[in-house]
Amino acid sequence: MAELRPYPFSALVRRVLREADERSSIFDLPLDKGFFGSAERDLSVRFHGHLPSAPLGPAAGPQTQMAQNLVLSYLAGCRVMELKTVQIRDDLQIPRPCIDMQTVGYNVEWSQELRLEESLEEYVKGSMMIEILRASGKLPMAAGFDRVIYDMSVGYDLAGIQSEKIQRFIAGLQDATAMVDRLRAEIPAEYAAYRDLDFATKLSDTLTLSTFHGCPPDEIEKILAFLLEHNHLHCNVKLNPMLLGPTRLRELLHGQLGYGDIHVPDSAFERDASWSQMEGFVTRLGDQARSLGLSFGVKFTNTLIVENRRSFFPASEKEMYLSGPPLHVLAMNLVQAFRAVFGARFPISFSAGIDRGNFADAVALGLVPVTVCSDLLQPGGYARASKYFEPLLARMAKLRARTIAEYVISAFGQGAQALAQLAGLDEPTRASLAAALTAGDDLVAAAGAGGAELVQRWADATALLNTEQHVPKVTTDARYASKSNSKAPRKLGSHLALFDCVTCSKCVPVCPNAANFTFVLPATEQPVLKVSQVGGAWTARQDGTLAIAQKLQFANFADFCNECGNCDVFCPEDGGPYAIKPRFFGTAADWRHFASHDGYAMELTESGRRLLGRIDGKEYAVSQVGAQVRFCGPGFDVTLAPDDPVATLTGHADGEIDLSRLQILRWVQAAVYDSAEINPVNALLPRAPGEAGAS
Repeated sequence: MAELRPYPFSALVRRVLREADERSSIFDLPLDKGFFGSAERDLSVRFHGHLPSAPLGPAAGPQTQMAQNLVLSYLAGCRVMELKTVQIRDDLQIPRPCIDMQTVGYNVEWSQELRLEESLEEYVKGSMMIEILRASGKLPMAAGFDRVIYDMSVGYDLAGIQSEKIQRFIAGLQDATAMVDRLRAEIPAEYAAYRDLDFATKLSDTLTLSTFHGCPPDEIEKILAFLLEHNHLHCNVKLNPMLLGPTRLRELLHGQLGYGDIHVPDSAFERDASWSQMEGFVTRLGDQARSLGLSFGVKFTNTLIVENRRSFFPASEKEMYLSGPPLHVLAMNLVQAFRAVFGARFPISFSAGIDRGNFADAVALGLVPVTVCSDLLQPGGYARASKYFEPLLARMAKLRARTIAEYVISAFGQGAQALAQLAGLDEPTRASLAAALTAGDDLVAAAGAGGAELVQRWADATALLNTEQHVPKVTTDARYASKSNSKAPRKLGSHLALFDCVTCSKCVPVCPNAANFTFVLPATEQPVLKVSQVGGAWTARQDGTLAIAQKLQFANFADFCNECGNCDVFCPEDGGPYAIKPRFFGTAADWRHFASHDGYAMELTESGRRLLGRIDGKEYAVSQVGAQVRFCGPGFDVTLAPDDPVATLTGHADGEIDLSRLQILRWVQAAVYDSAEINPVNALLPRAPGEAGAS
């Protein structure tokens, strides 16, 4: 089973900046598929006293676990990063595969896969890399669109959160000075100018508590009370879909949406907080936060716990967690029910089935942030998020809304009614605002002194009316029903091979960790030679041919791959790119450790570089010896000139040697390790001046 191995910061900087220069992409996301703001519209929102440049963010999940995930999310226009949830148990064995996006979306991945210290360092590295990118001038950033907020997420019980390890993690995000200074020194010499940047050291003062399914309500309250009082953090609490209750939830899931094959166990409701319990602790925690000068909000919603009756996950997993379109309807109904009780008292963060088609509507409800996970696991990956802004900006332009607050007020035509209900306004101000709304004028200017605060209060009031209008429509919208979300990705019936495939390129963007990548091999066809010693002489026989038909090849960087299975779901061929395509390990030690995995690694020896390869479970090594190569494998150790192997062979072999293995090793070395262009593998190998690919 693979384990994540984060990049050293030096490799991260080298990979990002060189790829931006060489290919106008970063982690294989073309820069022209990113989103860098609008010169005409201010998309900023308020979040716990901060002003991130946009309401969009990745949810705490696979898009925020490693530094490269944060960078990719930032390129896609996300400005509120809900960091992946961490907990005291940081040595979990997550089942593989762990993500099933064949239809609506299921997972069995519920916590971080890195050690706490590694998670902290990944978040700091990601934030520093984003600051380097901003300073580099390589991004076509609109003015004011560079503000990003990092929202930490922890779980799942009070004892764990009070532990020294979790407290050290929280403190590390509140003050990352020591880590920033250490990482600053690791920036490669060729980019030394960036060492002098004024990197942020207070990365976060906000936290979203992930209340895992079954967390008792009194435990939830104690955790949040501790985080408010002891850590002095602005807090959100992530709430669960079971708050709807079994009758209403099943009425929506089965009756309205038609997901009759999805079964929510009764025990899920029995061990979760009830609605009345939630009302109680939210009210009390809101009062406590206010007394401490802090803000408090809620998040809708966590995934939905369901019975595992599918064959995708291991049978040992009795339950799995549903996301995607049906969860969107459940969560929106919770938003409506919550606001019916609390009005605009508490800010609401949202994550459930967000995509290009509903992002603008979610923003119109005044939800901040609007976070996404499942949709970014679909073909296109992070680039899908950048498209969310197109309908939002189009609607803002049509409504002549310059800001998100103005958009909320105008989006569903409820602004006038909300203004009429707004308390504390004198009639001249009310009339001025009404006229400005009708004319499409600047509402803040029309409000006079304190205009921004007044317009925000107006937007908050309008969001309540928007919710009442919008949620019933969402609930009956066919796009969220089972019939619209039951078709699995198309399979061709063919099986993947090590080289060549249908070249659909889906496997690269659907990997949230950017583990899959492309490389170039010239098309060729060569005889497969098998040599052996007979009577002290070498003889050869031809056994078919080894052919490369496609120039573009696909590979997997094992250090970033957690074998989640998502690339297998969307690959038209069977077998899984992460399992079949060439796999590269960052170190020879990892190559040896994962002895059950085929793959390649480069190691340095006293005599130079040696490429290690494991093909069909058999281990090989090749290194340069003058004009020849030394080729070692099971039962043989020979030296030869690859262009004339039989005439130049020396050494010994217990049996026949398949020289196609040597050819494969030489191909991947030339195309990946010795490539003049940066890639995930050679980014780990600093080049000497004058060497191919040197900076």
